Parts: sequence; structure tokens; C-alpha cells
Amino acid sequence: MSKPDYSGTYHMVEQHNMDAYLEGLDISFPLRKIVCLLKPTKEIAHDPASGAMKIRTSTTFRNFDMDFSIGEEFTEDLGPVDGRTCQTTVSWDGDSLVCVQQGEKEGRGWTHWLEGDKLHLEMRVQGVVAKQVFKKAN
Repeated sequence: MSKPDYSGTYHMVEQHNMDAYLEGLDISFPLRKIVCLLKPTKEIAHDPASGAMKIRTSTTFRNFDMDFSIGEEFTEDLGPVDGRTCQTTVSWDGDSLVCVQQGEKEGRGWTHWLEGDKLHLEMRVQGVVAKQVFKKAN
């Protein structure tokens, strides 16, 4: 069975529990407050045939790029997020993309899934879960 194509540009429309998630990453109080006000845009280029994926998350404050092949472990530089690096693997779980980030923080990772024109993102660290929902641009 073929996997969904995540390609597109998505704009954040809602977020939940982000401050607690950022606190779990040891982000300072002032920076957490700034980040919680941002409305990120995600640009995803996905080749379902090869598994190659590029995710660019942009805000007016900072940008973050992630370039990987699904199912292949890589060293991820999370410097723009929290100054850490980790060993990351993104794999399929049904039609969802599940990311496991192994490093200093236990239980770190995320899950992306599509529902219609919405891209859901659940982020996890040390038992804390935050969620963002993005709407696909036309």
C-alpha cells in the first residue's frame, strides 16, 4: 500500500501545551514566551517513492531545516531549537511519520499525520506532550 505524500506548505492554526514542552527541553522562560507567540510555517518536500523528505519550519524569529530519508538513522543538529544533537530516526507507523530522537532528553520525538487539509504534529519529551495543527495552503 502506498504512503501519503506530505508535500506542501502548511500554516499553523492551533497549538496546545507548547510552554510545558519547551520547559521540558530546558528552554529559558523568556524564550519560551517568544516561541509560544510564533506562528510557524512548514514547507515539506516529500518523495514517497524514495522516502526522501525535507521539512523547513520557518518563523519570523528562527528557521529550522530537517533533511532525511525515512527509516534511516542520522545525526540531527537541534542547535536552532535547544542546542543539542541527537540520533534521529523517522519511520512509518501506518500513514503517520514517527520520529525518535535519542540523546540527552528521554522520550523525545514527534509524530506527524494528515487529516484532510490539516497536518498534525505531536511533540514529546520526558512525558510531556504538545500539539500543533497546520492547515495546507491552497
